[in-house]
Amino acid sequence: MNTPLWKPNNQKKEDSLLKDFSKFINLKTSNNFKDLWKWSVENPEIFWSKFWDYSKIIGDKGRKIILKDKVFNKTKFFPDSKLNYSENILKKRSDLNAIGFLSESGYEENITWNDLYKKVCKLSAYLKTLNLKKGDRVAAYVPNKIESIISFLACAKNGIIWSSCSPDFGIQGVVDRFKQIEPKILITSDHYFYNGKRIDILEKVNKVLEEIPSINEVLVFSYNKKEKLNLDNFKDFDEVLNKSELDETFERFEFNHPIYILYSSGTTGKPKCITHGAGNVLIEHNKEFMLHCDIRDNEKLFYYTTTGWMMWNWLVGGLATGSTIYLFDGAPVYPKIDVLLEYCQNKKINLFGVSAKYIDHLKNENFNAKNLDLSSIKIITSTGSPLVAESFEYVYNNLKKDVHLASIAGGTDLVGCLVLGNLFSNVYKGEIQGQSLGIDVDVFTDNGKSTKDNEKGELVVKQPFPSMPVKFWGDDGKKYHEAYFTKFQNIWNHGDFIERTSNNGFIVRGRSDATLNPGGVRIGTSEIYQQVENIDFITEGLVVGQDYNDDVRIILFVTTKNNEDLDDKKIKLIKTRIRKNCSPKHVPAIIIRVPEIPKTKSGKIVELAVKKVIDGEELNNKEAIANPDSLKYFKDLRELK
Repeated sequence: MNTPLWKPNNQKKEDSLLKDFSKFINLKTSNNFKDLWKWSVENPEIFWSKFWDYSKIIGDKGRKIILKDKVFNKTKFFPDSKLNYSENILKKRSDLNAIGFLSESGYEENITWNDLYKKVCKLSAYLKTLNLKKGDRVAAYVPNKIESIISFLACAKNGIIWSSCSPDFGIQGVVDRFKQIEPKILITSDHYFYNGKRIDILEKVNKVLEEIPSINEVLVFSYNKKEKLNLDNFKDFDEVLNKSELDETFERFEFNHPIYILYSSGTTGKPKCITHGAGNVLIEHNKEFMLHCDIRDNEKLFYYTTTGWMMWNWLVGGLATGSTIYLFDGAPVYPKIDVLLEYCQNKKINLFGVSAKYIDHLKNENFNAKNLDLSSIKIITSTGSPLVAESFEYVYNNLKKDVHLASIAGGTDLVGCLVLGNLFSNVYKGEIQGQSLGIDVDVFTDNGKSTKDNEKGELVVKQPFPSMPVKFWGDDGKKYHEAYFTKFQNIWNHGDFIERTSNNGFIVRGRSDATLNPGGVRIGTSEIYQQVENIDFITEGLVVGQDYNDDVRIILFVTTKNNEDLDDKKIKLIKTRIRKNCSPKHVPAIIIRVPEIPKTKSGKIVELAVKKVIDGEELNNKEAIANPDSLKYFKDLRELK
């Protein structure tokens, strides 16, 4: 058993909401997280009912907690309950700030709880004048601003289904998503900033409208309130609010009434429209913030995200705890590498959330936060891709020693986590601390048996859980079934290749569909990334398996510092390190330097898209890729013939 990087002291455990909840349910756990988790999955009805009460959800809970069905995803939670998501988010009345905003340009805004409530109620009233009804869709092509959250909450208040894309999505990417759901209204901004550039949005909006005939009105908000909008055919967001009445009615809807539609990355085909229920996400996010992140009233939360990534929806959910949330719009290292950390210092942030790639970037740049005061940060959460062991050490050595570092994993499929942090468990390098409470997470071998410690397998969920998608929009159930239930009968297969550790933790080894299989041995891509990205002259890597001579050979693509060439000496060093620290099976057959690694908008590398390109297959949807031109470097490579 390796030495922990961080241990929560006894006082932290005793003062935690996790301990408080254990007392609330009269469970004597001795501060043992595994025992609490085991109880929660063995008693799901009691757990979810008690947590509804503990988190003070506003609504009619109903008498039935779980309506079971033989089909996994047809099981319903709180089937006779009624609630309104926005009523729960807006329950706090205060002149304190509810949301803060900072642009990379330096422009800053804040909104109080009272003003947030009023603006949501006014926009809600306006939407009713347009005859938008429960179940209608509103699309948003928006930067990460306060107006975006106001718009979402106004829709949720009326039972209207929200769906958003960040403005860095190209026209086709937006059309591929929104056209499937036939929205009646589009909400957007006039411009945004990224990496020092001011970028107009409205030019693209007109082209989007040509492709989506269902949209009959466009609302536009000004990115900078100091600048007046000049609009022809569109409505001014602020003028609409100023002229609207205050509608303070909160109709309560069924627990799983759709609240928003998110999209799969869609790098190899059209994105799937993953539809989530209001109560489902409310109770899940409450649980994750309160019990796993120890977040409570009046704390301050920040996550670096865009409106096109599920972490935006997750962050908004943090408002239900009474916490203030902070938004940043722009490049995460512009105008300087520590802009996000400085923001945390200035606003005294308690939860700092970023992608693993962001932490890796700081590490690669040898950044040290010794000149910053990060004393307010009590938890750092990392997701998007596995956080490697060296990056754990980097955080504790260079950012903050006494901090709960929680690597978390789940996804768009559940707008939350299957494995994440907790304040009862130690933090070990490279490991996620444990399972999500109330979710029966396990690791299976290919024959459907639970793995042993230090054995790799498929991440699965053995029982239904609240935040399962309600449906895939426009799907008769076939795509939903294919996404999760084809490998194991009536068991949710998440698509992650994962390893259970002897510390009761987990290590994500990569996506199952990107798992390498040379000589019939399954290898997770993250095992190779962990070695490669800690070599000084390499900045990033991408690994795929190429079908070759009735087997699979591993191909490693890398980017290098200052675009240095790869000579035989460097290639040998890479292979030696991988062989020594992994196994001979992990060693790439071919290593190729490329100028750029293709990624999704949320920063995930797109292994499957690259594999399709090198195999000569057609790639239908490049719009999900942030840098699609990078794919040309992978086409017709002579080294792979």
